[in-house]
Amino acid sequence: MMDHEKIKEGVRLMLEGIGEDVNREGLLETPDRIARMCEQIYGGLYEDAGVHLSKQFHATNNNIVLEKDITFYSICEHHLLPFYGKAHVAYIPDQRVAGLSKLARTVEVYARRPQIQENMTAQIADALEEHLQPKGVMVMIEAEHMCMTMRGVQKPGSKTVTTIVRGAFAEDFSLQQTFLQMVKA
Repeated sequence: MMDHEKIKEGVRLMLEGIGEDVNREGLLETPDRIARMCEQIYGGLYEDAGVHLSKQFHATNNNIVLEKDITFYSICEHHLLPFYGKAHVAYIPDQRVAGLSKLARTVEVYARRPQIQENMTAQIADALEEHLQPKGVMVMIEAEHMCMTMRGVQKPGSKTVTTIVRGAFAEDFSLQQTFLQMVKA
């Protein structure tokens, strides 16, 4: 698991590195706060999406199941700055469905680790394919990246959109169009 002492020492070194006094009142407890915060924002490193997706139910309806507008917060592995937005996750069941909250929990597992949006999109799709074995999967993520808005190019409000299509969604363009219409509705 996480090494709180290493995290605290790293925070102290960073604060000293930028010229701060680590002993001033406002910063005295900051290393400990950051170490505790890491448990929450990086907790997905120690979770397996399969645990959430293992709770399944028989279903005779094999139409698209879409959970849209799943809010998430993640951390860019390149700058350790947040990116956040909405995930839209759809699949076409093959006799088995997962509880709707399990799709949101799957998004959280992958969002709560340092990474890039492109990989997160694929990881969510991979997890659904592996554990639900659906006829098709489509995932779209729309996110604002603080590494683009508060540093670098500094373009607040810009969004990055990533998609992945698998199975029936990749084979049938009309299913992709249905997904997009459902997301926009």
